[in-house]
Formats: sequence, structure tokens, C-alpha cells
Amino acid sequence: MSKSDKNTLSGLVVSQAMRRQIIKLNKDASISNSINAIIKYKINALLAVDDSDNPVGVLSKTDIMGAYYAGIPIESSIADIMSQPPLFCYPNDALESALQIMRSKGVYRLYVVDSNNSKVVGALAYPDIVGLLYQYCCDCEYSHIQQTKRSNPATIKRTLVKEIMTNEVKSVFNDDTLSYVMEELSIYRFGAILVKNRENIPVGVISKTDLTLAYKHGVDSLALADTIMSSPIQSCKPDDILEDAIKKMIFSDVHRLFVEGSSPNELVGVFSLSDAARNRSGSCHACVSSRIKLEA
Repeated sequence: MSKSDKNTLSGLVVSQAMRRQIIKLNKDASISNSINAIIKYKINALLAVDDSDNPVGVLSKTDIMGAYYAGIPIESSIADIMSQPPLFCYPNDALESALQIMRSKGVYRLYVVDSNNSKVVGALAYPDIVGLLYQYCCDCEYSHIQQTKRSNPATIKRTLVKEIMTNEVKSVFNDDTLSYVMEELSIYRFGAILVKNRENIPVGVISKTDLTLAYKHGVDSLALADTIMSSPIQSCKPDDILEDAIKKMIFSDVHRLFVEGSSPNELVGVFSLSDAARNRSGSCHACVSSRIKLEA
């Protein structure tokens, strides 16, 4: 983002936030090959195309998890499980408009098409929007990062994690089956879920990425949660500045942080990239007046 762009968020368009690398596979490719691509490029979904390279669907980790749960052979084609049709927007669409579509349709991403030739030129997902907002914060003279460099920092009210986090923390037990974990993720539309032991102590996290890899490696869906969970848990504090929490997610390559209470074993909330994107502002209240407006 150039210096001239950073005075307001309300004027942003899709092309400023979208990613231009499009990972796509023919709809007849196998689920196994799609997992290879998703893991290789560290993406949450890919575009499915027909023999003429026309977009026909989207294959996400959610779709792959559903196939794993249903026991669909991993060599089946992605056409059997993909979501369709893809949802599109244009490079010059207002970012607020794209966010509204994502929210109303309950989707995590839109594909961006050139208005002249209908060619797919990019993709827009919540992490892309958060990355743009974080860059805005880093460049802004009022940001926490910039203010710490000053001998006389300004007194500015900043957005804290507790103001926008999700307060309820869902969890499974480490001896629950992966099938049960997938059921819980589907019910609550989560990207990951906390894992506790029978003493209610947090011991790990299972994400759709973990389940995607388990499917690829032939792990039985009746295996126990602790066979594939990731640990340690990435966390933050309720009073952490939003800017710092976003930075931790970006540099730790995670999509959520669990929010600690009075101790690391007491978790009182979850803060995700989706929460940060829906907040539609940087961490400083100085930019509240220029937030992207989004109707409730």
C-alpha cells in the first residue's frame, strides 16, 4: 500500500487485497492430488476447472474433511465433492461489498474475475483482508509499532483482543474419535477446535489441515484425537492489542489464537483472522471513523 492510500480504509477495492496466485486443478483430478496442492501452496482451497479451463467449482479443506468423514476413497475425483458454483467479484469492487457477499453467503473466499474477459485473476479471502489491514497499521503514524519508536508517543486508545474475540471456547477430548471431531467442526463451522484431556486441561488443537493430512496418510477416522493434534496451543491475552495479536498469527502461520484467562489452562475466548477481518479496522481507534462499513 502506498503512502497516499493509507489515509482511509473506506476507499479500498478488491484488487488491493486479493492474492494473484491462483491454484487450480482439473475437476477430474483426484482428491489425493488436490491435497498435495493444498499442502504445497499452503492454501485453504483451490479452483476446479473443466477441460476448457473454465471455473466449475471450489474444493476446500471443508469439502475434503467431509469426504474423509464419509469414507470416500481418496482417489475419487474432486468433482465428486467440490462446492459449486464458485462465487466471484471484480478487481474494482469495493472491499466492503466483497466482505458483504462473503458474510451473507457464509463463504471464506471469492474469486476475482477480469471484467473485460471474465478470466480469473485473483482470489480474496479473510487472511488477505487482514494482511492488508495489518500493513495499514504498520505504515500508519498512529500504530503501536510506529509509536514505540517515538520518544514522546501519543496516548491513543487501541482495540484489544477482548473487544472482538469469540467468547465461547468449544473443545473435544483427546480420546474422542476423529469422526466426532469432524462432526463438531461441521456443526460449529470452525476451522479448528481445542483438545482437552479428561482433567479439562488444554493439550492441543485439531485443525482442518491436520484432518486433511490424516486423510492423505490413511489414518482411520476412528483414531483418537491425540494421534493427530497439534501442540503447543498458540495463545494471547484478552488485553493484548489487536495489532500485536494479528502479527502473532501472521508470523506463526496460524488462523486463530486461544485467549488465556487467569492462567494458560483457563481459556476464555478465541480470536481468529475472520474476527479481525470482520472488525474492518486497524487496532487504533483513530481509524474507527474510516472503517469499511458493513451492514449487520
